[in-house]
Amino acid sequence: MRKGYDVIILGAGSIGTPAAWAMARDGLRVLVIDPAPSPGQGSNKAAIGGIRATHSDTAKIRLCRRSLEIFSTWEEQHGQDIGWQQGGYMFVAYTPREERLLKDLLATQKSYGLNIDWYDRDDLLEIVPDLRADGLIGGTFSPEDGSASPLLSIHAFWRESSRLGAEFRFRERPQAILQEGGRVTGVRTDAGEYAAPVVVNAAGAWAQQVARLAGSDVPVKPDLHEAAITEPVAPFLGPMVVDIRPGPGSANVYFYQHKTGQVIFCITPAPPIWGDDRGETSSFLPLVAPRLIDLMPRLASLRVRRTWRGMYPMTPDGSPIVDWAPEAEGLLHAVGMCGQGFMLGPGVGELLARMVTGNLAPEDREVLGALALKRAYAKEEALK
Repeated sequence: MRKGYDVIILGAGSIGTPAAWAMARDGLRVLVIDPAPSPGQGSNKAAIGGIRATHSDTAKIRLCRRSLEIFSTWEEQHGQDIGWQQGGYMFVAYTPREERLLKDLLATQKSYGLNIDWYDRDDLLEIVPDLRADGLIGGTFSPEDGSASPLLSIHAFWRESSRLGAEFRFRERPQAILQEGGRVTGVRTDAGEYAAPVVVNAAGAWAQQVARLAGSDVPVKPDLHEAAITEPVAPFLGPMVVDIRPGPGSANVYFYQHKTGQVIFCITPAPPIWGDDRGETSSFLPLVAPRLIDLMPRLASLRVRRTWRGMYPMTPDGSPIVDWAPEAEGLLHAVGMCGQGFMLGPGVGELLARMVTGNLAPEDREVLGALALKRAYAKEEALK
């Protein structure tokens, strides 16, 4: 006889594991299935750890504002160190284009209670003195944003959800999402069958393959991003610095100094590099190094320890999909986090729990409208 659950989550990553914690906390019987040997072995493993609520998309603002509350208080609430570091986020402007964009977003960001302001050049340099001053107009700074360890965080959610009764089955690959009369009834893997009236697709870069197990489809495909980490040096940098100017081969560059003293940096490739080849390349450092040194000359003396490559599960407009599948009643998609699954995870996890239990808050309907599967995908998020 198949063992029964209230919810089966496919994917033990940045979304699936916090969702298991939120659902188990709400008293649901939860099973999480993942082909990997432990949690966080997909895109979560490649995340650099940044967490901010200062988005341009209001649904992301709501979700990440809640995520920030969870990350920043996790050690206090649960006694587990997840590497939380409240260094803030700084978006710099060296051209009128970035100045106009960042200033235009402030009203929306402030209307949702975010602590963010515009700083002119000299005030910005007081916060980060090593920025290249020549040509700097100013920028925004949000001191309550920060970072945490993706590894420590995913294992903290895993341990806490397991303590609350959630079950995890690793090294099992889903083969079918079972249905009767158009309703989800469970999941068959290469190791057995499990019954549940709700199945959550939280498969990250593999979301489309999982959706097709139920005859559904999602407009999600992975593109590839590389990151790197340097040797540790004495502290000199507080916030995550983001430069959204387009450059040769990149749409932006962003970096911060970890509490260990190491600098972690990444770019968004332009044009996107589609695919699932997670092998690092020899072209990344020659591409990113000139951008970093131009922005902060003192970075030229740092030695890079290693590079790696991860997959961003992208949607056409750069915003997630959180919605019930029309093809199969009981199939819930939580996919297409567009490289921001780590920072969105706890907020999305709690939203999924409310969707499953039917306890939606009034503001949830606004969020779900923005993240609907059948939306127009016409407006790209400005601060991806």
